[in-house]
Amino acid sequence: MSNNPFYKLSGFIQEWIFSHGWDELRDIQIEACRIIFETDKHMLLSTGTASGKTEAAFLPAITEIYENPPASIGILYIGPLKALINDQFQRLEELLDAADVPVWRWHGDVPRNLKQKMLKHPSGVLQITPESLESLLINKTVELRRIFGDLQFIVIDEVHVFMSSERGRQVQSQLERLGKYFMKEPRRIGLSATLGDYQLAEQWLQGATGIDVITPAARGLRNKRLKLAVEHFFHPNPNPTSFTEPARPSGGKFLPAHQYVYEQTLGTSSLIFTNRRDEAEFLVASLKEIARKQGTPDYYYVHHGAVSGELRESTESIIKDPNQPSVTAATLTLELGIDIGSLERIVQLHSPFSVSSFLQRLGRSGRRTGVSEMLFVHYEPEPSENKPIHELIPWQLLQSIAIIQLYLEERWIEPILPHEAPFSLLYHQTMSILASSGELSPAALAQRVLTLSPFKNISMADFKQLLKHLLEIDHLERMEDGGLILGIEGEKIVRNFRFYAVFQDSVEITVKDTTREIGRIAHLPNTGERIPLAGFVWEVTDVYPEQKAVLVEKVAGKMRYFWPGPGMDIHTKVLKRMRKILFEDTRYKYLQPGALKRIDQARKLARIVHVDKHVLFQLAGKKWCIMPWIGSIAYRTLQRLLDIMGKDSLGISRISGWAPYYLRFEADDQEPERLEPLVKALVMQANTPRELVDPDEQFLMNKYDKYLPKLLQQKVLAEDYLDLEELQQLAKDWK
Repeated sequence: MSNNPFYKLSGFIQEWIFSHGWDELRDIQIEACRIIFETDKHMLLSTGTASGKTEAAFLPAITEIYENPPASIGILYIGPLKALINDQFQRLEELLDAADVPVWRWHGDVPRNLKQKMLKHPSGVLQITPESLESLLINKTVELRRIFGDLQFIVIDEVHVFMSSERGRQVQSQLERLGKYFMKEPRRIGLSATLGDYQLAEQWLQGATGIDVITPAARGLRNKRLKLAVEHFFHPNPNPTSFTEPARPSGGKFLPAHQYVYEQTLGTSSLIFTNRRDEAEFLVASLKEIARKQGTPDYYYVHHGAVSGELRESTESIIKDPNQPSVTAATLTLELGIDIGSLERIVQLHSPFSVSSFLQRLGRSGRRTGVSEMLFVHYEPEPSENKPIHELIPWQLLQSIAIIQLYLEERWIEPILPHEAPFSLLYHQTMSILASSGELSPAALAQRVLTLSPFKNISMADFKQLLKHLLEIDHLERMEDGGLILGIEGEKIVRNFRFYAVFQDSVEITVKDTTREIGRIAHLPNTGERIPLAGFVWEVTDVYPEQKAVLVEKVAGKMRYFWPGPGMDIHTKVLKRMRKILFEDTRYKYLQPGALKRIDQARKLARIVHVDKHVLFQLAGKKWCIMPWIGSIAYRTLQRLLDIMGKDSLGISRISGWAPYYLRFEADDQEPERLEPLVKALVMQANTPRELVDPDEQFLMNKYDKYLPKLLQQKVLAEDYLDLEELQQLAKDWK
């Protein structure tokens, strides 16, 4: 009996397990207990959603800090989303209530008085976002040893999200900066449901600690039953993605896809994932309108990053209630590990960007039943016979099928691509370290910054170039003794709360009614304008430019509003699988009648025009289209190559397209037999990505790129956003 890890857990945890009706610990929880209790290693837990990862991490770690209470915070939990932290907080608070072990939340929506309580008595578990951790590093420097000095565990949730983003490199930097305050190196526990490369994840989690990482065997979704369906509709509106799209097509009928979503989710607890905020708002407005006409209850909600924290938390509480139906349209904010036990169905509007995102969203359902259910809904304008080839391909439908098949056939998930030139983060951490430390000599600053693992590939020459530029633009100031401090302009940036985040945030205007904050929008509207937000339409009654706020009142109707933001890259393997689908005869079982008919049409067309033999198609006269079937990075490289190198040699101009599916352009040569090999030869002639960067070009992809010298901006573009080697390898297969 003593060998059973269950009996090594603290007594109050054993009682909590019994009170929740558990018959036994799950395999992943048993393995996690053994690793925590019997080794001193880091641990990476990568299993499917609802597999018990959170409990596997926390139950043994809490036992350790309960049996041997540390003199500071014992467990630091870092999560990517406020919603995830709020959810985990409720679960941990219930568990720890009887043990007198405090659990604290720390993010932008947590009241100041609760943060002050933690600062007075740092102990137990602290749950925090990277942005709030950055704030502590800058503003509470003298207290960091007291807060974290005896830290025992660092739990990093949704590791795959951090690994693939600037925030993940920020977290690596933060933990290494905190390292000088630790009495001993805390053990790290990483959690993820979707990892494609475990070795890379282990290296990321290990960081600069030198401690090995143990990863128990992963099971993913393999033990779950999957119920998938993909449907497609032709839209009667000639431009269904227009931001001025009417509420319904002519004749008073509702949009077929919206009507279908209404019918499929009626009376259920469902999540609808969209790829854009405006899609979520517009869909919910349509569902509310249909419900009013049908005389059914309105239980439709919106959840995305521009909705206020209060309303998001209210929606999360409603979603979790097993006694009432709810249908919520969401973006990435509900993709990650928030526990929604009663959720019955996931609906995906159009295709997700990746296999990883598909698995995360699929995993939201079936936590209690063991059946993960997901319905894909696609719609597009009905194509006319005179449309060009690239407009007759159902790109999004193909992408959904490709993503599903890549997982079902290969269990493949996108690998995490390294970033060689993280100069935006370099600026951020340089300014953060100076803000927290005060004056530093250039050598001391370089030693503190360049020894952080995200900057291992940054040369001293590049760092000196950055410092010189920051002195020129008054972000830094040189003292008489040669030391560096924040300059006047740098102080303005660092002392603004938005500095703590390394991701782009264009949402700045606060929207309020007479009682509360509704959310935020990107641009200051005029009085009388209408805004769709949080599932309703609001009319602006007052505008306060200096406060960056507007006052609104609720009105009837629905409309579109555009939130700016970058898209997400799609992997080349997805595009290759999409092309393969066109030349298969397989009738996938999950395809519903509309989707099956649309795929049959696309396959027939692809064979007629020989999409398997050509990538270049003549549209009319000098107008051409290239469908290269390559991922976003290679597509971006090709677009630049045609623009910069193709102008003089081939007379290429007027380039446009839909990334990464096709490019349109005009060219002098009007013979397909000549132009296609010439384009291929042009691709193979390029030597380095730097040839595809204009010497006068500014590249402003990341948040702090605008503060970099131009040469470093161009280096970011060439090294992290272009891949000439991949493009040339793929071009070898062009017929």
